[in-house]
Amino acid sequence: MLDLMWFDRAEFLSRLDRVQTAIGALGLDALIAFQPETITWTTGHYTRAYTGFQVAIIPRVGEPTLICRNVSKYYADKTCAFADVVCWRDGEDRLALTLRTLRDRLPGARRLGVEMDSWVLNHSRLAALGAGLAPAELVEVGAMPARLRLVKSPAEISYQRTAARAAEAAMRAAVSAALPGADEVDVAAAAAAALIRAGSDTPGPGVLSSGERARHLHGGYMHRRLEHGDTLQYEPTPHTRHYNARFMRTIKIGAASDAERAMAEALIEVQDRAIAAVAPGVPATVPDQIYREGIVATGLVPAYTNKTFYSVGLLMHPTDAEPLEATPEAEWRFEPGMTFHSYLLVNGFGMSETILVTPTGVERLTSFPRALLVGGADPA
Repeated sequence: MLDLMWFDRAEFLSRLDRVQTAIGALGLDALIAFQPETITWTTGHYTRAYTGFQVAIIPRVGEPTLICRNVSKYYADKTCAFADVVCWRDGEDRLALTLRTLRDRLPGARRLGVEMDSWVLNHSRLAALGAGLAPAELVEVGAMPARLRLVKSPAEISYQRTAARAAEAAMRAAVSAALPGADEVDVAAAAAAALIRAGSDTPGPGVLSSGERARHLHGGYMHRRLEHGDTLQYEPTPHTRHYNARFMRTIKIGAASDAERAMAEALIEVQDRAIAAVAPGVPATVPDQIYREGIVATGLVPAYTNKTFYSVGLLMHPTDAEPLEATPEAEWRFEPGMTFHSYLLVNGFGMSETILVTPTGVERLTSFPRALLVGGADPA
């Protein structure tokens, strides 16, 4: 029989205990979860149709209730670690069903936590919940559910390791395809195929752009022919069971000049020092400052304003990051089991890694030559 559960039931029970502890600490009777990551992480339920209406009711005591579309029942049965599943059908008032289920499962509840900043929960749905559950109070829980996911289990990190291998395969394919005369679309297609074959659930291919667009973050591939001397930025963004690992490299088309190589080496040295400073208990501002001061000291730019680390893990589109990020204003510290994407992009040169905070320091989950790459050349 096909086993579609991503983790053992024991792991879901452990997660449920953590969520219920947080619910109790906030004085809530339950959490009404709308965010797909919260639903999947807590209950196990996953369907590619997670952008449709689904809800998890997580009581302070007892097992959760899942509400989903009836055509997703197969996946609820195969992936959800808990048995209480309520389905709505097309044409049915799904919010009315949700309200009936909430009143049935939570009689007498007075304080209900809600993920009010979830992209799933629009204003009209929130207003209907408030009116339908009165006099119960709806309480904003903020980033509480996401913060419970920041420290990963060994099983979660295993998925991120697979995603990292997929990212490396995609980068190798992109470097091989990035030749003078090639089209960005051809490079993207080669990278996407490599991602899938190496274990990514999503084809990406990720951030990929050349020419002037390579100097800016978040470019997407288009029909543009690569010319000798062009710069191509590539950041594969694979997901294995939606667990993410990513890294960025700069690929020169045809050849790289001595000046470009020198600039890359100077910036890589700054990043190496910043990543090496990461360890349990270290304030996020410590490696962040190494980044900013080191980049400015190269003389390449007068200031550096990008965040330097951000937490990654279970990410389901359109979510692209967890809530921790390193800036001069950050007030958090690194903990073992956290995973981060750490990057820089300066004057058209981009370099990044996905890292794991270990009990003694840091481990790079992405492992690829840290250098300015040249299309068609062996990066090793």
